[in-house]
Amino acid sequence: MIRVEGLVKKFATGKEELTAIAGIDIDATAGEIVTLLGPSGCGKTTTLRCIAGLERADRGRIAIDGRTVADAEAGIFVPPDRRNLGMVFQSYAIWPHMTVFENVAYALEGRRLGNAEIRRRALAALDTVQLAHLADRPSPRLSGGQQQRVAIARAIVGKPQALLFDEPLSNLDAKLRLEMRNELRRLQRQIGITSIYVTHDQGEALAISDWIVVMKDGRVVERGRPIDVYRFPRHVFTAQFLGSTNIFAGTVEHVSPDGVTVATELGRIVGLDPGRKLAAGAKACVSMRPEDLSTQAPSGAAGNIPINVFEGQLAFAVFAGMTIEAEVRCGGVTIHCLIGRDADLTPGTAVKLHARSDACLVLPNE
Repeated sequence: MIRVEGLVKKFATGKEELTAIAGIDIDATAGEIVTLLGPSGCGKTTTLRCIAGLERADRGRIAIDGRTVADAEAGIFVPPDRRNLGMVFQSYAIWPHMTVFENVAYALEGRRLGNAEIRRRALAALDTVQLAHLADRPSPRLSGGQQQRVAIARAIVGKPQALLFDEPLSNLDAKLRLEMRNELRRLQRQIGITSIYVTHDQGEALAISDWIVVMKDGRVVERGRPIDVYRFPRHVFTAQFLGSTNIFAGTVEHVSPDGVTVATELGRIVGLDPGRKLAAGAKACVSMRPEDLSTQAPSGAAGNIPINVFEGQLAFAVFAGMTIEAEVRCGGVTIHCLIGRDADLTPGTAVKLHARSDACLVLPNE
């Protein structure tokens, strides 16, 4: 496993100092893939480089399988080549003057292995990524996806204790990116190796991860299983960064076992408080994802006033294949939602939206 404790990294920028990492803790359990997710400049790549030994942290400790490889206070710093880590870079770093086999075998240079053993290991790594049949092909004659596979084979050929991925899919086109995302997940499960993966792509993180660590401004905002971080985020930043959502600011009016009632510009909304920390009078935001808004009338006992029903007019709609992406104006508020393909798309059409209370997340106003 990999453990990062209290990591701090600063960079000098002229007369000032930029804090890239502001005291973060990260754990990656054996055999799992942990994704560092966040916008550009949040510190995720710097964190990965500190784990790899390509950057020296100013404070904090990094341990791999119980062995401390960096501890600024204790003066410990194990160089990158002695950390037994495999790394896949964004650019792949494939040598153009070498064949596929030679690129992979190069990672075993200096390990005092015989030629026969080097060939066996390199071919086994290429077989794992399904490229053994291209071992003798010159690397410039590879597609983008094949180059990525070579980079992965080179990272695993030395039997590392963990793998580090620095946005390895960002140079691929959309279709190939989707294919290689699934392939990476399959490979990671097949090999069963602890991995830390860096990306700013939310869909990629949700699909590939066992755990997601959301970062912002050099700090960890929150962490959790992909489905939990997406469905029940604890922070407005996470709700907005992971997918699309509607955010309505307001004030908590009432807290009960049935939910939290918030007065917003859209009206009263009854929702769920994932953190269970809000009290009456607190400033809050309600997050409602477009896919959780329904045009079906809520069912209930006769005489009961339905909650979370919003009436408005269709302002804009875009056909997106399986659904229609729409904007509905409710008074002075715009709600983004998904509606069925058979809906009337005429601007001004009356629309009634409904959201279940457990799909309306009440979060602290940040």
